[in-house]
Amino acid sequence: MERLTTLLIDKESHKFSAAHYTIFSAQERERLHGHNYSVSARFVAPMGDNGFSADYNVYKSRLKVLCDELDEYMILAGDSLHQSIEQEGENYLVRFAQDEMRFLCSDTLILPIANATVEEFSHYLLGRLLEISRGDDLREVEVCVASGPGQKGCALWVA
Repeated sequence: MERLTTLLIDKESHKFSAAHYTIFSAQERERLHGHNYSVSARFVAPMGDNGFSADYNVYKSRLKVLCDELDEYMILAGDSLHQSIEQEGENYLVRFAQDEMRFLCSDTLILPIANATVEEFSHYLLGRLLEISRGDDLREVEVCVASGPGQKGCALWVA
């Protein structure tokens, strides 16, 4: 019988600060604001003969890299059905309902997500983590993104 172990990684250093707004409908969105997001992960892997299942340091480093990629940006949902984004010189022009907003390209990330929510961020980060963990012997990976205490979204991958 295969012995599986669950590793939980929830470090203070796994965080990113970002501005965003959530879109509720074709006519309603939040005001622009920001959060200090925290990221945690759960890994299920088989126990090795050497008494451990995965190297914590490898996964801690990977999570840190992914958080750093998002840190201190305005995040836009590139796959939203309710807004359009086009580049105009050094700015992105975003149209939502009657609003036109401009954001510096150098300060903005357009992610392949439908909305700038913790649920979508968790799925995005899970996909990125799986990309850079290709070939690792993992059975499950769960990534959670919290926008504050007691409020988080999680995405789960099962082999």
